[in-house]
Amino acid sequence: MIADVKKTAEQKMAKSIETLKTDLSKVRTGRAHAGILDHVMVDYYGNPTPVNQVANVNLIDARTIGVSPYEKNLLSAIEKAIRESDLGLNPASQGDLIRVPMPALTEERRRDLTKVVKSEAENARVAVRNIRRDAIGQLKDLLKAKSISEDEDRKAQDDIQKLTDKFIAEVDKLLVTKEAELMAV
Repeated sequence: MIADVKKTAEQKMAKSIETLKTDLSKVRTGRAHAGILDHVMVDYYGNPTPVNQVANVNLIDARTIGVSPYEKNLLSAIEKAIRESDLGLNPASQGDLIRVPMPALTEERRRDLTKVVKSEAENARVAVRNIRRDAIGQLKDLLKAKSISEDEDRKAQDDIQKLTDKFIAEVDKLLVTKEAELMAV
């Protein structure tokens, strides 16, 4: 029973870390990477579809992404979707290729993005702490039902706290890495 509670808590905390990694990857730095367009949706015959499912997305150079649609008639729709996304990008068509240059980040924009990154990290910390609270609540329920002893409860709570500390340290490490990436010129 205790092992199940610990295992569930660890799995949920790991999912929180994965979610944070995904969220941080969406915050752009000055460098181009193909994954930045993953959440941009294109109107594909009436259905919102991610760009990477209707076009080949690759890097032309360190600051330029190339998007070549599988169907020529989607060129303007993809260009419009990228322009209207919240990424602040300005794509340009060149024949059957859309070039998406990554503008250099200003110091002010870097600071704003750092604030966004810090809030994402805080959300992840809160999620991990909530998982800890739920796990400890489950242990208390087991103790009330006399399924476990007080010593087992105390030891399990210590283990869950150690798990929480480990995952919060991981969140902090990801935050420091992303901040350094953002502030690098």
